Amino acid sequence: MENIMQMVKEAASYIKSRIDFKPEIAVILGSGLGPLAGKVNNQIIIKYSEIPHFKTSTVAGHAGELIAGTISGRRVLVMNGRFHYYEGHPMETVTLPVRVFAMLGIRDILVTNAAGGIKDSLRPGSIMLINDHLGFMCPSPLIGINLDEFGPRFPDMSQVYDRTLLKLAHRVADDNGITVDEGVYCYFRGPQYETPAEIRAVRMLGADAAGMSTVPEAIVARHCGMRILGISLITNKAAGLGNTELSHAEVNETAHRAEHNMVMLVQNIISEWK
Repeated sequence: MENIMQMVKEAASYIKSRIDFKPEIAVILGSGLGPLAGKVNNQIIIKYSEIPHFKTSTVAGHAGELIAGTISGRRVLVMNGRFHYYEGHPMETVTLPVRVFAMLGIRDILVTNAAGGIKDSLRPGSIMLINDHLGFMCPSPLIGINLDEFGPRFPDMSQVYDRTLLKLAHRVADDNGITVDEGVYCYFRGPQYETPAEIRAVRMLGADAAGMSTVPEAIVARHCGMRILGISLITNKAAGLGNTELSHAEVNETAHRAEHNMVMLVQNIISEWK
């Protein structure tokens, strides 16, 4: 893991050299949620290909750039697209940006994703605030020698998603007339979509939505002692619960239609983030 620390330090050092402020909040944008990046003011755009050890995303809807600037007056670093395990990256690469954010002194992170709705009330276009996750299908990003600089060997996972931030998100949604749900996000490795049998199984275990990201980043952010808010945009019904075959094109199309509420919600959450 010594090389991981070196990679983190090199990436953080490069980002520091490109921006002239200390970011307060990190934001990770999922599939089809790139339009949120357009709300960053005073933008400094850094391509992932320029940052040491960052990878270029191969997935449609992920621009592959880090944007520094402000949203609602708060200093932010926004990942416009992420790396995924299913792209062939090891977990230490998938979660490298989170450790870089921690190295930069960021203590708060907002993670978004596109997900399939399992709970009956979660239909395409719905927004779900994540209150917990099922991650037993996720290869642990903490395997190996512990990085003591970031956190303990056995980090507690009883409250990954910050309850104060969840309350804030609910209040902001109510104030702006945006309907939000709350539930458990289930991680699948991908890139294949889940089978109906898999969705039936995790539904019995308490899953409300399913996707292929977020959990690795949340685990590492928790290990680093960061406060985490997770938001899923439901872009389709999960396998076996809808009337059509699942496709990434559908994910991006639904995300585009629902972007107004997501943009408004995130902007206002960040403006009141404490």
